[in-house]
Amino acid sequence: MTAIARETDRIRRREIHLHGPYTRPRRPDDLRVVFLSPYQHAYSLLATGPMALYDLVNRNPDIPAIAERALAYECLVADANRLRTPDGEPYRSIENPTPVADADIVGVSVTNAGDLHSVLRLLDVAGIPRRSADRAVGRHPLVVGGSGGLANPEPMADFLDIVALGEAERSFLDLIRLVHQHRDGARAALLEQAARIPGLYVPSLYEHASLPGGGTSAIHARTPAAPDTVRPQYLTPRDLGPAHFTSPISDGTCALIIANLGCKHSCHMCTLGTPPFRNAPIEQLTDYVDTLEQHGIRKIIISSPTFTQYRHRDALLDRIAAYADRAPEPVSVIIGSVRADEVTAGYLDTVAHLDPGHLFTELSLDAPRGVITIAPEFAADNLVSLFGKTMDEAKVGRALDLCRATTHFGTVMLYFMVGAPGETQAERLAIADYALRVFERLGRPDGAVIVKLQQFMPQPGTVSQRLPMADPDLVNGWVTAIRDRLTYLAGPTHDRFRVLWGEHSRLLLEAVCGRGDRRVGHALEHLHDAGTDFTHLTKAQLDHALALHGLTFDQHLRTMDTALLPWHVINTVNPEQERTLAAALHARTAIPA
Repeated sequence: MTAIARETDRIRRREIHLHGPYTRPRRPDDLRVVFLSPYQHAYSLLATGPMALYDLVNRNPDIPAIAERALAYECLVADANRLRTPDGEPYRSIENPTPVADADIVGVSVTNAGDLHSVLRLLDVAGIPRRSADRAVGRHPLVVGGSGGLANPEPMADFLDIVALGEAERSFLDLIRLVHQHRDGARAALLEQAARIPGLYVPSLYEHASLPGGGTSAIHARTPAAPDTVRPQYLTPRDLGPAHFTSPISDGTCALIIANLGCKHSCHMCTLGTPPFRNAPIEQLTDYVDTLEQHGIRKIIISSPTFTQYRHRDALLDRIAAYADRAPEPVSVIIGSVRADEVTAGYLDTVAHLDPGHLFTELSLDAPRGVITIAPEFAADNLVSLFGKTMDEAKVGRALDLCRATTHFGTVMLYFMVGAPGETQAERLAIADYALRVFERLGRPDGAVIVKLQQFMPQPGTVSQRLPMADPDLVNGWVTAIRDRLTYLAGPTHDRFRVLWGEHSRLLLEAVCGRGDRRVGHALEHLHDAGTDFTHLTKAQLDHALALHGLTFDQHLRTMDTALLPWHVINTVNPEQERTLAAALHARTAIPA
């Protein structure tokens, strides 16, 4: 037995199918769909997009396909950025020993723009030609990408055949039917027909003219079949199915619940408010909790954008609390995000009795375990309001008063943005003062404050998408200054504070991948072929790769004031809102060009 076969055998033995087993047999003419994951087994189960589609395909008898999964198996050999199979054995899926390269459709999900290079790594280990133009229908699989990391799909335009925008439960099934009908047809005709499916973007149907240094000057459709605009699809909870809200498979250690989709607020730099707000059916979630109890799964992750907005949150928490009361060992509940201005005393009391945990392993301070996460984003209330947020310091203070009254919450994690246009050095340093005020208002000498800093990155598909950004090298110095000031202000209590900062290499990649054109993908390919370790990518390495393709790093930091954005075909942002935000920031303080 090969190393991958032994590992996939162990995976299958420990998996628990929480929605029931997959009983539909493979039919002779079924397509083979394989979802590639850049993660190892436990984390791959929490990737809700691919897992929801995997579950939907395998439970729907009307879909002419069977879905499989292939992972970054533990036995794969790492060579800098590359992965290879041990002893050159074929890369297979968990469910099927046949090489992944023989699939009909391959799905890749990218959650973050800084991880786009993982597409190249996965295609290489699978033995699938990287470039879309080098693949042929009937001989190579159709490669379909999706998720938030492809909010700007253009860097991967020459590597992905199709990009699914929004929620793909309808568009992906329509694509499977189309491929099944034309599995022996011409590739060009198949892609043109795929472009007619709402929510599917086919990059090869558009020709882009490039600007020096970066950017797009013109976009021309290569065929009348290419729509002027491709809009993301968002579906009703009934159309999405249970696996969109609850992880269908567990490794026995934890399970995931997504109680609501979207956010009731639409902040100018946030993508959470883009999808319409929808609640998951409460019966699905409470029944799911009962299933977790039957299997003894005692870690429950609630990963909603804003769980405090879930209409039935009390009913869900009550069901989990009842399970926790009956369980012989503690049931841990991890709630990814709440809005401090929506927190109530009842909510905090219920959560506190559920042995609350947190996803961040950095929380190792000697402090009460109860953690509440609050995202002020900026220390200056004026910036908070300019970017359409509502979390001013007064609202944060009221939430802290509630936390102090319950006595269960001793750790506060604060999320702040650094490097937004119009931000001053004094306002950045004020983050330290803000953290100290939070600690004092919490009123817990044994408490702790974690400051999680993130660089402001204009996100495609948001009102702030055209704004300039700071050089990550510069932000490094700002973060050091904030940390030093907090240490100075905290004095003897400095050990009750921690400042967390992101991975520098990833920020460099996000800066160019989040808003770059198609040439950025070619630069990534050059780095990949050079054996670059992307986790330790330097500015010099990135600059060199970009220059080889007529790009400059600084060009991607600028205000994007050209008529066309690289992602123009999928852009649905109101330009008037963009202009209003830019004018307000400019009036506040001059924005560098």
